[in-house]
Amino acid sequence: MKYVGIDLHKRFSVASVVDEKGKLIEQRKLPNGIEIKEFLEGHSSPLQVAVEATGNWQWLYELLEGEGIEVKLSHPLKTKAIASARVKNDRVDSLTLAQLLRADLLPLSYIPEKPVRMLRELLRYRMSLVKIQTSLKNRIHSILAKNNIRHEFSDLFGRKGTAFLSSLNLADVYHISLRGYLSLLERVREEIWAMDGMIRDFSLEDEGARILMSIPGVGYYSALLIKAEIGDVRRFPCAKKLCAYAGLVPSTYASGNFCYHGHITKQGSKHLRWILLEMVLQAIRRPGPLQSFYLRVAKRKGEKVARVAAARKLLEWIYYMLKEGKMYSEMERRGEPALSHSR
Repeated sequence: MKYVGIDLHKRFSVASVVDEKGKLIEQRKLPNGIEIKEFLEGHSSPLQVAVEATGNWQWLYELLEGEGIEVKLSHPLKTKAIASARVKNDRVDSLTLAQLLRADLLPLSYIPEKPVRMLRELLRYRMSLVKIQTSLKNRIHSILAKNNIRHEFSDLFGRKGTAFLSSLNLADVYHISLRGYLSLLERVREEIWAMDGMIRDFSLEDEGARILMSIPGVGYYSALLIKAEIGDVRRFPCAKKLCAYAGLVPSTYASGNFCYHGHITKQGSKHLRWILLEMVLQAIRRPGPLQSFYLRVAKRKGEKVARVAAARKLLEWIYYMLKEGKMYSEMERRGEPALSHSR
């Protein structure tokens, strides 16, 4: 068996190959592309490859996976041998990855199945379109403010509001900008609608998404995003581990007899954390155990802390919903003890 560590960058990579005793066989800087596959083909099988989970690992993983090469994804925050090294460069990093892989000490990141990876990309694309839409609307509001123009439309970007914007008599520079922003906004809206249709079809075919849509205020997009970000819920041994993955657990510092719990870690899936904090606002409006829990925490620690705590408790419910195939109403009937489970 040979072990390969690849320090991956945007345009190039550095690969280090070691044998079972840890002896360096070859180390080379390679352009990102087919050259990496050809380099690995020059070494006899079997091979194991370690790649750090940077922002562009997907293409390399799929390239090597297609060739039947076993690839392990290294968790960047947990690879302390690289993060805290006194001597740090591309060659040292790639060699360290190879040695950690050989010693079976490589902290691994979860790699979802390809369909889940593709679904995540689709959902994140839709998320980015909404951010662009919001930015365009804010720029249009800015033009109105600069010209001291007020309106009474509840929806400025509805049919009547758009007609009002198009009829405004503005200086040429503002007229050009406003017309351009409205044109871009219409195109972005069309793309969002197209994505919504695709996402709706996916959600209706996914059993987990249908279960999650039983939560008050959760539609097909939110349900499918949660399902895609979690992946296979069985990979988490308990609900607390899932909450940690979402970055919703308090940070902890303990030394001797002293123990301090701070703000949430915000590590893990930022998309899962975001959607939970949004949807919990709807869930706590419904009378029941979750609302009661939120109100008790809000009375003691304030609404912001209570919102995060309720989102964490809701995620605990989601864990059992997906694992046991239970609807939200069934979880509510379990009452307050279910909320305290896995504390």
